Amino acid sequence: MIYSVECSYSDPASEAEWNDFYSRQKLPALVSVRGFFSSQRFKALSAGCPVYLALHSIGHADVLNSADYREKGGGNFARWQPYISDWHRNVYDGTPAAPAVSMDQYLVISAVGPAPLLQLGLTPQSLQAVALDRSPAQRWLATLPGSHAPSPVALPPGVYLYAPMAPQLTPAAT
Repeated sequence: MIYSVECSYSDPASEAEWNDFYSRQKLPALVSVRGFFSSQRFKALSAGCPVYLALHSIGHADVLNSADYREKGGGNFARWQPYISDWHRNVYDGTPAAPAVSMDQYLVISAVGPAPLLQLGLTPQSLQAVALDRSPAQRWLATLPGSHAPSPVALPPGVYLYAPMAPQLTPAAT
């Protein structure tokens, strides 16, 4: 299963510090939670979607209700909360794990079907929303080699291009 968290951030003065907190504290804390197997953050290169995306591989949706998650993974966003907008959380089934997107690759996500990803020569993974916001109800994602990245403005509406902010974290890598 994939737990996704999306948001935008509106304060340029504190954005670097927020990103540092999220990448250096929040993600390692999450992969220390029993039932979390990987975490990776992305920044949108496309317009029309939240700027930041985090994908986490989890064993089951109930891990988000566990005491371990509440103690370690919830994080303290109070300082940055006023600047976080367009915040969405979903749990998707359909693939056992989020792809590990290397720093020389991109993530492409479609909410309008697999056809745009197939047209790029990619093999999309189909995801079905099963918990939390459940919107969009279905998504397709694929990893794209950096040498084949289209211009984000050339993508059809509902298809978004993301660059990884760092390599995927796993419990063994923290």
